[in-house]
Formats: sequence, structure tokens, C-alpha cells
Amino acid sequence: MSSSTHSSSVEGRLRGDDGLVVLTYQPLDPAQIILSVQDDAAGAIAVFVGTTRNSFQGKFVTHLQYESYTKLALKTMADILRAARTTSDAVLHSVIYHRLGDVPVGQPSIVVAVSSPHRREAFVACEMILEEVKKKAQIWKREYYEGEGDELAQWKTNVH
Repeated sequence: MSSSTHSSSVEGRLRGDDGLVVLTYQPLDPAQIILSVQDDAAGAIAVFVGTTRNSFQGKFVTHLQYESYTKLALKTMADILRAARTTSDAVLHSVIYHRLGDVPVGQPSIVVAVSSPHRREAFVACEMILEEVKKKAQIWKREYYEGEGDELAQWKTNVH
């Protein structure tokens, strides 16, 4: 696995009135992240856990590598949480955790969690946050394939 990182790909976190956003090289713990949005007023917690899959278009994937422009990515993700709360005042708590560096097959690379009094609002907000992160956050992924050197690893857009 490649361990090179871009100089601006550093860990960071930003907590605001609208939630918490985190970029980290550490493995993500979905259960702990879910606990962070629990609230006695919440009747629902919607969660998305994106993991590294083992194949892409017939090639075996060994791992993904994420890089970011951390300072800007944190601000962008915080803005996304703010927009989610503005769209639905039913959002109680929301968080985005995203991995940096190498993420082996089967491990989470992103966790989005949202609590709300009702399931519909939680699901809608969770999906909106995920899709906006994929479209807007300054985070890039590179896919590494079995039997191919690092020079053949492919940078991918985060839109799919």
C-alpha cells in the first residue's frame, strides 16, 4: 500500500451549531459515530456507511487512498450540514466522518449520521448530506488494483 500523502491532507475536525465534521487517518467506528447523534427527542437515526468494495469493472481493488484539502473540505462539509439543517428544522444532530489515506477493502471510508424526531426527515437529510459531500467536498480518491503497480492506480471522481 502506498503511504504517501499530500501536504494538505491532514487530520482535522470542525464542530459548529449544525454538527461535527471530521477528516481522519484513523479507522472509523460507526457504532461510536451513531452514539454521537443520539438524543432523547430523536425517534430516528439514519446512517450511511460507505465501504471500500473489492472490485470495479472486473478489476480486483486492493484499497482506496483518500486525499483532501483539509481546511477547505472541513468548511465545505460544515456548510453542507448547515444546509441540511436549514432544509429541515427536524434535524437534531448530524455528523460526517471521512477517512484519509489508505482504506482497505471492507473498511468504512465515510460515515454520515443524522438524528431527527421522525425517520423520513432523518433519511432525507442523510442522503442529501452524502450526495452533497460527494459533489462538493475537496476530497479525492485513488483506486489501487491487484497485480498493478501504483503508477496504474486511478484517480476517481466522488460522484458515483
